Amino acid sequence: MPTRHLPHRLKTLFLLLPLSLLAGAIAAEPEITRFRLENGLTLVVVEDHASPTFGLSVVYGVGFRLEPKGRTGFAHLFEHMMFEGTPSAPKGTFDRVVEGGGGVLNGSTRYDYTNYISTAPVSALEPVLWLEADRMRHLDFSEENLQNQKDVVKEEIRVNVKNRPYGLFFWTDLAALAFDRWENAHDGYGSFGDLDRATVEEVKQFHDTYYVPNNAVIAVVGDVDPKQVRTWVEKYFGTIPPGKVPPRPDVSETPNTAERFLRQTDAHATVPALAVGWKMPPPHSPDYFPLAVTASLLLDGEASLLHQELVKQEQTLLEISGGLNWPLGDALTNGGPSLLVAFGLYKPGKPARYSVGVMQRVIDELARKGPDPRRLEAVKTKMKADFYKTLARSIRRADYLAVTQLLWGDAAMVERYGERIDAVTADDVKRVAARYLTPENRSWIDRQVAKGKGS
Repeated sequence: MPTRHLPHRLKTLFLLLPLSLLAGAIAAEPEITRFRLENGLTLVVVEDHASPTFGLSVVYGVGFRLEPKGRTGFAHLFEHMMFEGTPSAPKGTFDRVVEGGGGVLNGSTRYDYTNYISTAPVSALEPVLWLEADRMRHLDFSEENLQNQKDVVKEEIRVNVKNRPYGLFFWTDLAALAFDRWENAHDGYGSFGDLDRATVEEVKQFHDTYYVPNNAVIAVVGDVDPKQVRTWVEKYFGTIPPGKVPPRPDVSETPNTAERFLRQTDAHATVPALAVGWKMPPPHSPDYFPLAVTASLLLDGEASLLHQELVKQEQTLLEISGGLNWPLGDALTNGGPSLLVAFGLYKPGKPARYSVGVMQRVIDELARKGPDPRRLEAVKTKMKADFYKTLARSIRRADYLAVTQLLWGDAAMVERYGERIDAVTADDVKRVAARYLTPENRSWIDRQVAKGKGS
């Protein structure tokens, strides 16, 4: 859930190299260097001398799944608080240091982590590390700052949920319908009531509990010397004491045994929509990467099976999108149960259930016959190409390294992603489609246009 928006210029700061060159660049990259400080902080560094810049990601092991019950949206609210400054560096200092040299910074909250990313000329790395350590150590906790950020989060909810067509129902409402455990099912954006009840003391306690070095990973990618980066990190973070991070709650889920359905109306939409979700196993499951490939076969782009069948052939849907852990991430950025989601806008002529039935027909055929070998190879090649292009940006590579180190315990998962995808066979796709993409494990929402809207 991004809360600060990356400028367009950042989105274009990478080279669109051919897949073979990008894959070669990844393979030839210097070894990932990892350090662990005495206080439990993990540091990951990769040298990349392509430009005199750095990408930095500081990831904390707390997200929607770990926020307090009765405080929905608390992790998201706290992410905003991290930009409110500290007694040593008042609000705006961080922005001036990074953006003053042409860099950018951002932050987001996900199910299993909250990340803070930045990129700038390498000369700014040491002061940025000092600033990150400063806000890990303490924040400017005040009623004024808290109320200000409550208002900001509420406005974000108004813009992205309450006053927007479809209002992210394909994430928030679908998760609430499909999942059984509160940690997975509740709305990470938060309710106004829960946000209003959050106190300064609770915010401070949250910081003291989760924003501690032994619950964090720092990754740096760029024109740097790993030994120098380690020296700076030990200098600024090394004296921060570790915290007592609570045990992670049981967030496990099992596949559902009966279809779940919900009908809604939308006062802002002009055409109806549907969202379908199938519960997925956690990342350590042997079925996980086969499901990632299956999701791409079904939903990735105009060549995907569901786009071809529902948009091109049947013409019951105007568009379709989705994927594994969509829209909050991908196969590498999830630390627990997730959904494989299909979201589409449909034509009013036929009921939504007809399109859902067509989806199931396509899935059942995939489970029986398996994917066409050429299509399977093309999909796997595209998945790797998209991933390598993303890694060409130091800020994104740093973020993947930090997140995978936190969630998988191994930043080298970034380098092995291609291997995991390549290893998926047609039989794997058949197996996971038959096991998980069933009507019984299906939850879906028919979002109809409110009366008086549309054509």
